[in-house]
Amino acid sequence: CSASTNKPVLTLFTKKPCPLCDEAKEVLKPYKRRFVLQEVDITLPENSAWYDKYKYDIPVFHLNGKFLMKHRVDIQKFEDRLQKLELQSE
Repeated sequence: CSASTNKPVLTLFTKKPCPLCDEAKEVLKPYKRRFVLQEVDITLPENSAWYDKYKYDIPVFHLNGKFLMKHRVDIQKFEDRLQKLELQSE
């Protein structure tokens, strides 16, 4: 089934160390089958634009390239947006 390839991509903008990022990933664990997690280390030279934008705000999450939330995981918001995307891809 091709559903697995249509999973939404959740991008986590992070740096090391990031205790809040670790916490956020824990909170998202029950949902991990429903999305693909992509981590972007904002301290890498090729990500300097993201660093300038988010250095005081990580963790920052984008869902399918659109800003979703920052600092803490808003499960309600995440679930709503994830569900919308899942319905669209059916």
